This record gives sequence, structure tokens and C-alpha cells, in this order.
Amino acid sequence: MPDGPRYDGDFYAWTQYQAEVLRSLRTRDNRFDREHVAEEIEDLGKSERDVVRSQVRRILEHFLKLAYSEAVDRRYSWMGSIVDARAVLEDKITPTLRRDIDETLPRLYERARKAVELNFKEYRETASLPTICPYTLDQILEDDWYPELPGNKE
Repeated sequence: MPDGPRYDGDFYAWTQYQAEVLRSLRTRDNRFDREHVAEEIEDLGKSERDVVRSQVRRILEHFLKLAYSEAVDRRYSWMGSIVDARAVLEDKITPTLRRDIDETLPRLYERARKAVELNFKEYRETASLPTICPYTLDQILEDDWYPELPGNKE
């Protein structure tokens, strides 16, 4: 794409591209704070990326709780949190951020797993959680998909 990513098509990619273009501009007018403006634009995109990563971690945590916790009374709360996180992702995810999640999913899962392990200890639950992410990005994003609940396994 000669003009770079489109603002309306992939906001994150647009911010990173625009920051790069701004830094490459040569101007004689020293009043324009090119580097700081480029940093701010770049940071806007990073903020979007961080929101997406955070929501994916949130979903992973609740997937693990749904799949491995025996606590029945909290299931609907966890499912509600997943619904909310998916709504945020629907608004924020772009093709570039989807690729970012594909690349960072193992690290995001590891952080989610650690948080769930601590939560289980707090509630005196024991579960052996998978060390490798058992969920795909499609499952994370798919409305109404949830992991199999304990007791429903054959």
C-alpha cells in the first residue's frame, strides 16, 4: 500500500506507520516537535494494542477458571466477564492486532495461567493447569464459545 495502512481500516497499523512517516520528514521549521508528536501517535497505537492484549488475558483467565474450577457459583460471573471482554475486542481488534495476539498468545496465556494459579490458591482449589495454551484465537473471539465445564467431560 503506497500510502500505508488506512486510518479506518487498521488504526494500530496506521498509528505505527504515521509515526514512522513523521520521523522521516525533514523540515526547516524547528517549531514543529516532530519526534514528540510521532511518539504520541505511536503511543496511541500501543495503547490500543495493550487493551487488546489485556482483554485476551482476561478471557484466558476465565476460560481456565471455567474449565478447571469446581466453584459453580462463580461461573456466570466469569462468563459475563468473557462476554464483556469479547465486546471490547470486537471494537478494538484489527488485522495487525490479531497478528500480534497470534504471536504473543503463549506469553499472554502464561500470565493468565499464573494469575489463575494464585486465585485457586486463594480459594484453596487445586488444579493442574495446562502449561501450553489449549485455546485458539478463534475460540477466544467466538461468541458463545466456552471451554468444557468440569462434570460435563465424558
